[in-house]
Amino acid sequence: MPTLDDGSRAAPSGRGGPDERAPAPPVPAPGGDAASELRLLHEFLRLATTARTWEELLEIVVNGTRDALRADVTSLYLLDRDGLNLRLAATNGLDSYQIGRAIVPFGEGITGRVAAMRQPIRIPDVREDDRFLWVRGIDQRRFVHSMLSVPLTWRDQVVGVLNVQTETHREFGEADVAQLSAIADLLAGIVEKGRLQAEAEAQVEQLVALDRARSELIALVTHELRTPLAVVRAYTDLLADEPQLVDRSSRDPKRRATRAAWHAGTLEQIERLDRLVDSILTSVRVVPDQPPLLETVDLAALVGDITDELTPLLGRHRTTLLRSRRLHVVADPARLRQVLEHLLENAVKYAPPDTRVEIGWRLVEGVVQIGIEDEGPGIPPEWRERIFEPYARRETSTARGSGIGLYAARRLAESMKGRLWCEPGGSGGARFVLALPAAVAV
Repeated sequence: MPTLDDGSRAAPSGRGGPDERAPAPPVPAPGGDAASELRLLHEFLRLATTARTWEELLEIVVNGTRDALRADVTSLYLLDRDGLNLRLAATNGLDSYQIGRAIVPFGEGITGRVAAMRQPIRIPDVREDDRFLWVRGIDQRRFVHSMLSVPLTWRDQVVGVLNVQTETHREFGEADVAQLSAIADLLAGIVEKGRLQAEAEAQVEQLVALDRARSELIALVTHELRTPLAVVRAYTDLLADEPQLVDRSSRDPKRRATRAAWHAGTLEQIERLDRLVDSILTSVRVVPDQPPLLETVDLAALVGDITDELTPLLGRHRTTLLRSRRLHVVADPARLRQVLEHLLENAVKYAPPDTRVEIGWRLVEGVVQIGIEDEGPGIPPEWRERIFEPYARRETSTARGSGIGLYAARRLAESMKGRLWCEPGGSGGARFVLALPAAVAV
């Protein structure tokens, strides 16, 4: 990476002719009064604050400064966040390729010294000043003769340096220093805030790209897991396939029972892996990108369908469906089904076998509250909100969770303008309540 001082000019910038440059403020006549300079600063500020992009803002800064000081070249250096180097951010004299690449060490050269001392420096002839840094391999003496450099400070911190140069000899006076310093003071905050905004936007873009890549990778991996799981399930069924005993008993009933237990245990683990894959996919995209398809849903019919489909999951528990008045809710049927499945799976996961899982609903001031209650160990008050956080897991003696199901359930509920919370159950277990707008009460 080349090391440049702001007095260097390698080649024309290649940034286009005058018609392509950002608008610059009017140039005051030599010897103009204070009123004209104030009008200039006002116009400069107006242009800078209306810049649409970071690049346009920097172009306004360097072009407006060059014209205001009647110079040939203007360059803006910004201090790196680590405070070690000043990096070329904009110029209308250097090769545009050097933007972002050319650096001046803090405290070295004219630019580095101005940043370190926080004081302007005037150089009538850079060829006679040993402090000036020359670019190796480029004869800058043909381009730069005189130079004026001032610091940009914001909130008592140096953020950069603004330089102007001329190709012919020029004695920069106190008025020039005052004018360039006024421009620097005026623009320091605008430039730094614009820089922070540009950095924040770049970080957001990086995070979005990383999140998209993570989602795609996890979705691909979990999708690829489904095929071998299906194959394992098929082979497991084949290995457990034994001839039926017709009018005779097994010669080794104990061994036959052991094999059956192994088969059941293997299928249980396969089911567990299937649910884990579903949980991972759910965590990647908890709520679909599309808005919910809200419609009137018959709650009793939907709950009946779900409990029928989840019979293998609910088989070890006594599922009680509390019949109450027929209610309809405004919801997305697919998302509502997902929420209830998550809650039922959570109930049977943490409640011991042969205990009760109760499902019921009621109408409260125009809102239908759907409750799913279990007879598990319950949830302490300090955990009743934490369990809805992603990957928050409360290990118990009955089960271990992945920390995704309840997080997904709440996000899906909120996407339908609903609420989901946890409260103590009547028998000491946990009761999860899903509240949705009522559509019709019959």
